[in-house]
Amino acid sequence: MLTQRTGGILLHFTSLPGNYGAGDLGPQAFRFADFLSRAGQHYWQVLPINPTSPLGRYSPYDCYSAFAGNPLLIDPEELYREGWLSKKDIADAAVPSTDRAQFQAAHRIKRRLFQAAFQRVSQSTTVRAKFDQFVRENQDWLEDFVLFVALRRRFRRNPWTQWPRQLRDRSKPALKQAAEELKNELACERFLQFIFYRQYFKLRAYCHSRGVRIIGDIPIYVQHDSADVWACPDAFQLRSDKRPQYIAGVPPDYFSRTGQLWGNPVYNWDWLKKSHFHWWMRRIRHNLRLFDQVRIDHFRGLIAYWRVPAGHKNAIRGKWIHVPYQDFFKEMLQRFPSAPVIAEDLGNITPDVRQAIIDYNFPCMRVLQFAFGGDPAKNIHRPYLHVENGLVYTGTHDNNTTRGWFENDLTAEQKKNLIAFLGGRIRTDEIAWELIRQAMMSVAKIAVIPMQDVLNLDGRARMNHPGKKRGNWLWRMRPGAASKSVAHRFRALVAASGRL
Repeated sequence: MLTQRTGGILLHFTSLPGNYGAGDLGPQAFRFADFLSRAGQHYWQVLPINPTSPLGRYSPYDCYSAFAGNPLLIDPEELYREGWLSKKDIADAAVPSTDRAQFQAAHRIKRRLFQAAFQRVSQSTTVRAKFDQFVRENQDWLEDFVLFVALRRRFRRNPWTQWPRQLRDRSKPALKQAAEELKNELACERFLQFIFYRQYFKLRAYCHSRGVRIIGDIPIYVQHDSADVWACPDAFQLRSDKRPQYIAGVPPDYFSRTGQLWGNPVYNWDWLKKSHFHWWMRRIRHNLRLFDQVRIDHFRGLIAYWRVPAGHKNAIRGKWIHVPYQDFFKEMLQRFPSAPVIAEDLGNITPDVRQAIIDYNFPCMRVLQFAFGGDPAKNIHRPYLHVENGLVYTGTHDNNTTRGWFENDLTAEQKKNLIAFLGGRIRTDEIAWELIRQAMMSVAKIAVIPMQDVLNLDGRARMNHPGKKRGNWLWRMRPGAASKSVAHRFRALVAASGRL
């Protein structure tokens, strides 16, 4: 349960400015922590930080590990300061920062730099003790992950279901032989994970020193072609050939008339229950080490999930399947009392989901862009119906920017309701800050504002468009946009709303 009235900003690491194709854990991240402190913000909300790929169009919700960190977020300049890259290495790799992420360029540039850094560090003994400690503390996921990555590369990124059967089915002699043959590649992948988490925890410590806490994000599902499903297939509903029997999604909703078909395998909850939800408990423990608050994306999938037979072209003909959620939350709260879990309860939310959120005191979410349709006496996103144990947003990463929403997405009826609620017409260039003000005045304990709204940006700065396959996750903040004047304006509003 939330107790402190405060605020935060939503901005993913890849949206930061920087010199290597996409934002990372480098100097701009530390400067943004300074901006948050200056603006009176106590939370920095980010999207999932797990490894992304070109096949998933670098979506942070389409990762090939639920435990590993994304090497694309590693800061090359820190590797230079450690003495593992030369000044020429990073100078030759730099590219101008734009307002669009260049993920393919970042992948190409950083892969080359990582190889050079690994060659140098493999001959050094200065960090060996810390590296060995990292490997010991993370062996329950690290060894499967590095072998998966190396095998994936060996088999030209073909899905693991297409690997030789002994490797697909994890024959111990076959795994042992592959690990021996690929030992150099495994060492390099371990090194990258060590560096990622070393840099991440350094940034987190700096955020804490500035009074800023990090809200992380757990996507409820994992990618089928992932180290997780390969390493623990019993936890998922798969066929005998290890392909998905059913896939996850949601029925038609605000974002899509045909629903959303995500393609992820759904969980085998009967098997998970028999194992005391061991896989999920490992995942939660791992994320509680990383973040101060953890948002579970598509929380309703822990109560009941939308299951679509594999092979369907859309999500219309799916079915709701119940989850043994009482047993799941009992296990979770026994292991992690007062776990700082936030329920993402947007979309098609049924009474049993609402009741579970109340029963377990999980903070919920309210979004002001959803507040101006339907019955004003029942729309829970209306500010006067917010709850204290909740987070209020102007919009999320799945919404348009507030300015873009006002310009392009509102129906005539919704705009009429908005004008009535605000007490009069409002200009396009004022709407973002007006909704920020409404969020700040809400009774919800935490008000989180996307950085695009703080900067009053239009729809071209939208982060994600659910159901759209291309053009997502690309927005980047321009250098210098998080200025002192913006911070001071925001801080004044934070102070006026009692959130300082």
